[in-house]
Amino acid sequence: MIAANPARCLRFLAVLLCMGGVQGVAGNCLAAPALMPQPVSYLPRPGALALAGGVQVEWQGTRSALLDRAVARFTQRLAMLSARYATPGQPAGLTLRIRCLDADPAMLSIHMKEHYHLETGPEGATLVADGPAGVLRGLSTLLQLVERQESGPVLDAAVIDDSPRFAWRGVMVDVSRHFMSVTALERQLDMMELTRLNVLHLHLSDGQGFRVESRLYPRLQQVAAHGAYYTQRQIHELVAYAADRGIRIVPEFDAPGHSYALLQAYPQYAAQPVTTPMDPKRVVRAAMDPSNPQTYVFLSRLYHEMAGLFPDAYFHVGGDEVRPDEWTGNPHIAAFMKQHGYADAAALQAAFTRRIYSMLAHEGRTMMGWDELIDAPVPASIVIEPWRGSRYTVAAAAAGHPVVVSAGYYLDLLLPAADYYRVDPLDPQGNGLPPDQVAQANVPALNPFTLDPAARMTPELATHVMGAEAPLWTEIVTEEMLDTRLWPRCAALAERFWSPASVRDEASLARRLPVVQSELEMLGNRASADSHRMMARLAPDDTAPLSVLLSVTSPVRNYAHNHVFGPSRVAPTLQARPLDHAADIASPDSFAAAAFERDVRAYLAGRHDLVASLRARLETWRGNDSRLRGMAATDPALREVLPASAQLAQLAQAGLDALNAAPAGWRERAEAAVSTARAQFDASRSMLDVRKQPQPAGDLLQDITPAIALLVQGGDQPPMAH
Repeated sequence: MIAANPARCLRFLAVLLCMGGVQGVAGNCLAAPALMPQPVSYLPRPGALALAGGVQVEWQGTRSALLDRAVARFTQRLAMLSARYATPGQPAGLTLRIRCLDADPAMLSIHMKEHYHLETGPEGATLVADGPAGVLRGLSTLLQLVERQESGPVLDAAVIDDSPRFAWRGVMVDVSRHFMSVTALERQLDMMELTRLNVLHLHLSDGQGFRVESRLYPRLQQVAAHGAYYTQRQIHELVAYAADRGIRIVPEFDAPGHSYALLQAYPQYAAQPVTTPMDPKRVVRAAMDPSNPQTYVFLSRLYHEMAGLFPDAYFHVGGDEVRPDEWTGNPHIAAFMKQHGYADAAALQAAFTRRIYSMLAHEGRTMMGWDELIDAPVPASIVIEPWRGSRYTVAAAAAGHPVVVSAGYYLDLLLPAADYYRVDPLDPQGNGLPPDQVAQANVPALNPFTLDPAARMTPELATHVMGAEAPLWTEIVTEEMLDTRLWPRCAALAERFWSPASVRDEASLARRLPVVQSELEMLGNRASADSHRMMARLAPDDTAPLSVLLSVTSPVRNYAHNHVFGPSRVAPTLQARPLDHAADIASPDSFAAAAFERDVRAYLAGRHDLVASLRARLETWRGNDSRLRGMAATDPALREVLPASAQLAQLAQAGLDALNAAPAGWRERAEAAVSTARAQFDASRSMLDVRKQPQPAGDLLQDITPAIALLVQGGDQPPMAH
């Protein structure tokens, strides 16, 4: 695994640009760096520049303190990637000429100028950008051109012209369910800068906590924060940290639903009574009282205060999952609805939304909310964020709303990067459940998640889509898990949101992803370090056997992990337990399994020189089971992974039998092992499947299954010599 060995070459010399959508690639497809996101245009050039010293910058055009700080970060990161720090008196190894054409009054807005043109070669690097944001984006690409060779680090030579497909390219982090420190968020902002993402959407309030200091309503931190919140000074510093990296922070304060924590502090605004301590059955249900005039006074003052902390033009108010019986079950609210002619809860929420819209307009802010807001007519200038499926992207655009898509990008579903990568923000069929399967399952709660086969995205509707973002809800994510749950999948989505729509080669993505993740870890990402620390708690004497198992397994998907289902199998309930199990450590993407599958395919295509390497890996996986069992005899924490360990050994044996042409009977055993592993993948294939099928012990899936199936299918060929 490359991330575990930073000294290894950071570039694959295979054909990574033989793909549609990247212009100017020669027909023989030269070796290329692992760029992510892929630029609009990439032309390799002969020659490379040895990186033997520091950086000398020659400025033209606009220069600012922000750009000086960006160059300082670039210089430090270049030294880290090239493993060389400039020493006093040493001549500069890289001459970097920067020409920023405009100061860009739209900087840090949806309209900021991010286009750049980059040329590198033996003479150095020249970066020409339309504005400061373009300089930042160009510097991130320049870092990805660093290649570590036997003779030392070099800068690849190329001509790149690049600009984003979408203006809004975001990540959403829920800091209500599990609080994330400022340091952790700053680290994510660094990773976002390196992958050209430009919006951090912070979900700052929900049933579990309100996370920002309020001087107008101090009970929000005294009661609703449950001991963890950001001071106003910290918010100012975080916003400035993001701005330095060309990243906007969009706050979300959910209303009228998802308000349990807030209403614990100020119960007079609740539609139904709230209790302390928190009622786990109502934590996602509690809603504000829209019939109380003082509710709007409270929100107006609170949003005014919060808008003063977050300068971005967009202000997210949630608006999702309001339970109708929170209102209809209150006699006063029911009477209010009848008096004012509100036929249902959706109509009442639309009236509430219009009041909030006016408040935010008064603050000079554009209101943003989840797709439930369009269940009844609301002002067309409200930005809608579809989350329940691609049908709402089309519906919101057709109603005239600006749109930011999150449907198809929920990282807490624990899908591998390729699953998210193949969903395009403009694809009306990109995300959703098959209508016939939902109808057959008879689960009304899932009806909003069904695909609409009639949905069509037109060029005119597409102009309403500002971009997309990847949400990470944190019911089962602690700060220690944050880097692993965001990266490298966010790097894949950065490419989906930035690069041309025709950049879709999943094989290329799979090859580049570990390279990019390795670079991110050298520049501060803590995914491997935090995972190792979690493993050390489970296996304090020796992490190696657990590490081997987790390198080729992944957690179950679609909310199957750490959730239980009631007798109706309608809605999952989070199982309260410490997030320190093996499936909490396992990554949704197994680089080791992906590399093994590539080698299996190459072997079956005739690369018989790979057989020794394949056999060695299979023997390691088979033998690992006895090591884990020996450790589990004295360490009970490891016992839950033993079924997965035994299954890995069985699959590895199946692969060895296929390579070795084992005696009669091997195929039946091998096919049975593969069939069991495939059935476990099917059990969490969708939100429908997890409701009707049991999950594997330990919530772990066997990621070598496809490769073993290929070996078993091809096992009739003659055995190769050892």
